[in-house]
Amino acid sequence: MTVHVTGKIRKPGVYLLPTGARVTDAVAAAGGVSRGASTGALNLARRLIDGEQIVVGTPAGQATPASPITDPATTVLDLNSATTDQLEQLPGVGEVLAARIAQFRDTHGGFTTVEQLREVTGIGPRKYDELKPKVRV
Repeated sequence: MTVHVTGKIRKPGVYLLPTGARVTDAVAAAGGVSRGASTGALNLARRLIDGEQIVVGTPAGQATPASPITDPATTVLDLNSATTDQLEQLPGVGEVLAARIAQFRDTHGGFTTVEQLREVTGIGPRKYDELKPKVRV
């Protein structure tokens, strides 16, 4: 899998890591954190998702500069990279369901198909039909 490690890191860049690698592996591949930086906001034990960006040294909940502000009505979210705040913008998705979607993603190493949303507790056939055109993998 390929990940982009950026932020307060010694060697920011794009790294190829084995399937099943964790955030800590990506940080290590990038030479570790810069002097004085912290990984406090990162879950170092979380499995990586192919194509994701890991920002080191950003406080939890702080948006990165690359996060564009978009119209939720026209946005199609990537299930593997959307934040819980972005997931909450989907129709019928609140804080609890967004957390369940993120937990499913982290537990299963990411979504491989949109249809896997059906496996998330709280997403029935009707809600899935509403979400399907608004998400991708």
